[in-house]
Amino acid sequence: MNPILNELGVSEELQAFFQVTDLVFHYGNEMECFYNEFHRVPATSNLWIAGNDLTHEVVITYSAMEAIAYLTLNRHRYSRIDTLTFVAVGNLPHDSQLQWMRSAWLKKKFTLVFGNDLLGRLADIKVAAGLAGRHIRLFLNTPNIRIETENSHHEFAADSISLHVFEKAFGIRSGVRTHKPRQFDTFLDQLKHHGKQ
Repeated sequence: MNPILNELGVSEELQAFFQVTDLVFHYGNEMECFYNEFHRVPATSNLWIAGNDLTHEVVITYSAMEAIAYLTLNRHRYSRIDTLTFVAVGNLPHDSQLQWMRSAWLKKKFTLVFGNDLLGRLADIKVAAGLAGRHIRLFLNTPNIRIETENSHHEFAADSISLHVFEKAFGIRSGVRTHKPRQFDTFLDQLKHHGKQ
Protein backbone atom coordinates (compact mmCIF):
# COMPACT_ATOMS: atom_id res chain seq x y z
CA MET A 1 0.00 0.00 0.00
CA ASN A 2 1.13 3.51 -0.75
CA PRO A 3 1.80 5.66 2.36
CA ILE A 4 0.57 8.90 0.73
CA LEU A 5 -2.71 7.26 -0.30
CA ASN A 6 -3.01 5.74 3.18
CA GLU A 7 -2.77 9.24 4.67
CA LEU A 8 -5.45 10.44 2.25
CA GLY A 9 -7.77 7.63 3.36
CA VAL A 10 -7.69 5.56 0.16
CA SER A 11 -8.64 2.02 1.17
CA GLU A 12 -6.59 -1.09 0.49
CA GLU A 13 -9.44 -2.32 -1.75
CA LEU A 14 -9.24 0.77 -3.98
CA GLN A 15 -5.45 0.81 -4.08
CA ALA A 16 -5.62 -2.81 -5.30
CA PHE A 17 -8.35 -1.94 -7.84
CA PHE A 18 -6.18 0.84 -9.32
CA GLN A 19 -3.04 -1.33 -8.97
CA VAL A 20 -1.19 1.46 -7.19
CA THR A 21 2.36 0.96 -5.99
CA ASP A 22 4.03 4.30 -6.56
CA LEU A 23 2.19 7.44 -7.65
CA VAL A 24 3.45 7.50 -11.23
CA PHE A 25 0.75 6.76 -13.81
CA HIS A 26 1.67 6.01 -17.41
CA TYR A 27 -0.09 7.43 -20.47
CA GLY A 28 1.95 5.77 -23.19
CA ASN A 29 5.17 7.79 -23.39
CA GLU A 30 3.97 10.43 -20.90
CA MET A 31 3.36 10.12 -17.18
CA GLU A 32 1.43 11.68 -14.34
CA CYS A 33 3.31 12.11 -11.06
CA PHE A 34 1.81 12.86 -7.66
CA TYR A 35 3.74 13.63 -4.48
CA ASN A 36 2.96 15.64 -1.36
CA GLU A 37 4.26 18.85 -2.87
CA PHE A 38 3.19 18.65 -6.52
CA HIS A 39 0.96 17.00 -9.11
CA ARG A 40 2.07 16.84 -12.74
CA VAL A 41 -0.56 15.82 -15.32
CA PRO A 42 0.52 15.52 -18.97
CA ALA A 43 -1.13 16.98 -22.04
CA THR A 44 -1.10 13.90 -24.26
CA SER A 45 -3.04 12.11 -26.96
CA ASN A 46 -2.68 8.85 -25.00
CA LEU A 47 -4.86 7.57 -22.16
CA TRP A 48 -4.39 6.11 -18.69
CA ILE A 49 -6.88 3.27 -18.11
CA ALA A 50 -7.72 1.23 -15.01
CA GLY A 51 -10.46 -1.25 -14.19
CA ASN A 52 -12.41 -3.90 -16.03
CA ASP A 53 -12.27 -4.30 -19.82
CA LEU A 54 -15.83 -5.69 -19.79
CA THR A 55 -17.23 -2.59 -18.17
CA HIS A 56 -20.77 -1.33 -17.64
CA GLU A 57 -19.70 2.25 -16.89
CA VAL A 58 -16.72 4.33 -18.03
CA VAL A 59 -15.67 7.17 -15.74
CA ILE A 60 -13.58 9.78 -17.57
CA THR A 61 -11.35 12.20 -15.65
CA TYR A 62 -8.40 14.47 -16.37
CA SER A 63 -6.02 12.49 -14.12
CA ALA A 64 -5.47 9.13 -12.47
CA MET A 65 -5.35 10.79 -9.04
CA GLU A 66 -8.73 12.43 -9.69
CA ALA A 67 -10.10 8.96 -10.55
CA ILE A 68 -8.75 7.56 -7.27
CA ALA A 69 -10.12 10.52 -5.30
CA TYR A 70 -13.52 10.30 -7.00
CA LEU A 71 -13.97 6.60 -6.24
CA THR A 72 -12.67 7.01 -2.68
CA LEU A 73 -15.25 9.72 -1.97
CA ASN A 74 -18.06 8.04 -3.93
CA ARG A 75 -17.50 4.35 -3.15
CA HIS A 76 -21.04 4.17 -1.71
CA ARG A 77 -22.49 4.83 -5.20
CA TYR A 78 -21.05 1.63 -6.63
CA SER A 79 -22.03 -1.75 -5.25
CA ARG A 80 -19.63 -3.50 -7.67
CA ILE A 81 -16.47 -1.65 -8.64
CA ASP A 82 -15.46 -4.59 -10.82
CA THR A 83 -17.95 -3.28 -13.43
CA LEU A 84 -16.13 0.08 -13.76
CA THR A 85 -13.41 1.39 -16.03
CA PHE A 86 -11.61 4.65 -15.29
CA VAL A 87 -9.95 6.67 -18.04
CA ALA A 88 -7.78 9.77 -17.64
CA VAL A 89 -7.34 11.98 -20.72
CA GLY A 90 -4.69 14.32 -19.28
CA ASN A 91 -4.86 18.10 -19.27
CA LEU A 92 -6.26 18.49 -22.77
CA PRO A 93 -8.83 16.07 -24.27
CA HIS A 94 -7.89 15.12 -27.86
CA ASP A 95 -10.31 14.17 -30.63
CA SER A 96 -8.39 10.92 -31.22
CA GLN A 97 -8.91 9.89 -27.57
CA LEU A 98 -12.65 10.54 -27.84
CA GLN A 99 -12.99 8.66 -31.13
CA TRP A 100 -11.18 5.66 -29.64
CA MET A 101 -13.37 5.64 -26.50
CA ARG A 102 -16.54 5.98 -28.56
CA SER A 103 -15.61 2.96 -30.68
CA ALA A 104 -14.12 0.88 -27.81
CA TRP A 105 -17.12 1.27 -25.51
CA LEU A 106 -20.18 1.34 -27.73
CA LYS A 107 -23.43 1.75 -25.77
CA LYS A 108 -21.70 2.01 -22.39
CA LYS A 109 -22.67 4.51 -19.72
CA PHE A 110 -20.23 7.43 -19.47
CA THR A 111 -19.68 9.60 -16.41
CA LEU A 112 -17.48 12.70 -16.63
CA VAL A 113 -15.49 13.80 -13.60
CA PHE A 114 -13.82 17.10 -14.41
CA GLY A 115 -13.31 20.17 -12.22
CA ASN A 116 -15.91 22.60 -10.94
CA ASP A 117 -14.10 25.49 -12.66
CA LEU A 118 -14.39 26.88 -16.20
CA LEU A 119 -11.79 24.47 -17.62
CA GLY A 120 -13.62 21.52 -16.07
CA ARG A 121 -16.94 22.61 -17.56
CA LEU A 122 -15.32 23.09 -20.98
CA ALA A 123 -13.76 19.62 -20.70
CA ASP A 124 -17.25 18.21 -19.99
CA ILE A 125 -18.50 19.82 -23.20
CA LYS A 126 -15.52 18.76 -25.34
CA VAL A 127 -15.61 15.15 -24.13
CA ALA A 128 -19.40 14.71 -24.24
CA ALA A 129 -19.55 16.18 -27.77
CA GLY A 130 -16.72 13.88 -28.89
CA LEU A 131 -18.43 10.82 -27.41
CA ALA A 132 -21.57 11.83 -29.33
CA GLY A 133 -19.52 11.99 -32.55
CA ARG A 134 -19.62 15.80 -32.75
CA HIS A 135 -16.47 17.79 -33.49
CA ILE A 136 -16.50 21.16 -31.74
CA ARG A 137 -14.08 24.04 -31.37
CA LEU A 138 -13.89 26.23 -28.29
CA PHE A 139 -12.75 29.86 -28.31
CA LEU A 140 -12.29 32.40 -25.53
CA ASN A 141 -13.96 35.64 -26.61
CA THR A 142 -13.71 37.48 -23.29
CA PRO A 143 -15.96 37.53 -21.33
CA ASN A 144 -17.68 34.80 -23.37
CA ILE A 145 -16.92 31.33 -24.70
CA ARG A 146 -17.65 30.71 -28.37
CA ILE A 147 -18.43 27.14 -29.41
CA GLU A 148 -18.49 26.13 -33.06
CA THR A 149 -19.75 22.92 -34.63
CA GLU A 150 -19.76 21.94 -38.30
CA ASN A 151 -22.82 24.07 -39.11
CA SER A 152 -23.49 26.48 -36.24
CA HIS A 153 -22.00 28.48 -33.41
CA HIS A 154 -23.12 30.03 -30.13
CA GLU A 155 -21.56 32.28 -27.50
CA PHE A 156 -22.08 31.75 -23.79
CA ALA A 157 -21.18 33.74 -20.70
CA ALA A 158 -18.12 32.02 -19.22
CA ASP A 159 -19.58 31.94 -15.71
CA SER A 160 -22.81 30.23 -16.79
CA ILE A 161 -21.61 27.69 -19.35
CA SER A 162 -22.23 24.02 -18.61
CA LEU A 163 -22.80 20.77 -20.46
CA HIS A 164 -26.56 21.20 -20.01
CA VAL A 165 -26.51 24.75 -21.45
CA PHE A 166 -24.37 23.57 -24.40
CA GLU A 167 -26.65 20.60 -25.19
CA LYS A 168 -29.77 22.73 -24.99
CA ALA A 169 -28.34 25.41 -27.31
CA PHE A 170 -27.12 22.93 -29.94
CA GLY A 171 -29.97 20.43 -29.63
CA ILE A 172 -27.63 17.58 -28.60
CA ARG A 173 -28.48 14.82 -26.12
CA SER A 174 -25.24 13.07 -25.26
CA GLY A 175 -26.67 10.95 -22.43
CA VAL A 176 -23.46 11.58 -20.51
CA ARG A 177 -23.62 12.31 -16.78
CA THR A 178 -21.31 14.63 -14.88
CA HIS A 179 -20.29 14.53 -11.22
CA LYS A 180 -18.81 17.54 -9.45
CA PRO A 181 -17.70 17.99 -5.85
CA ARG A 182 -19.94 20.43 -3.98
CA GLN A 183 -17.46 22.60 -2.07
CA PHE A 184 -14.20 22.04 -3.95
CA ASP A 185 -12.87 22.49 -7.48
CA THR A 186 -11.90 18.80 -7.76
CA PHE A 187 -12.45 15.54 -5.89
CA LEU A 188 -8.69 15.42 -5.33
CA ASP A 189 -8.83 18.81 -3.55
CA GLN A 190 -11.68 17.44 -1.41
CA LEU A 191 -9.74 14.25 -0.61
CA LYS A 192 -6.61 16.21 0.33
CA HIS A 193 -8.69 18.52 2.54
CA HIS A 194 -10.31 15.58 4.36
CA GLY A 195 -6.94 13.81 4.66
CA LYS A 196 -5.48 16.78 6.58
CA GLN A 197 -8.24 16.75 9.22
